[in-house]
Amino acid sequence: MKTVSLLAGLAALAIAGAAQAQSHGDHAGMSHSNPPTKTQVCLDVSGGLLPVVCKVPASRLDQREDICSCPQGMRTDVAICGPGQSPPAENNALYAARREAARDGSLLGDMFQGKPICVAPRG
Repeated sequence: MKTVSLLAGLAALAIAGAAQAQSHGDHAGMSHSNPPTKTQVCLDVSGGLLPVVCKVPASRLDQREDICSCPQGMRTDVAICGPGQSPPAENNALYAARREAARDGSLLGDMFQGKPICVAPRG
């Protein structure tokens, strides 16, 4: 009877561990698909990009980001460019468009000159 109880307990622990591993990283609202479809950038008041610090797994295959922070500027959600897309060229017109579009805290779905505002995938 002790063996059955021990096996049942181990099975419960295994299921709990699998559930915890599956939900790992669901904090901070980040995209956890692999490869991710969105990330965060830090925007200057002008709309220019500032350095962002993201915690990422130590794997070159796993491109998820757990959490990003901005030492300076406003943290803003942005789409990662899909296949065949490239980020818009950094210039004053983009800065102005990005500054205006980011007033709601996100650049997701926003366009610049008919193309989506996105960033290149990290890699």
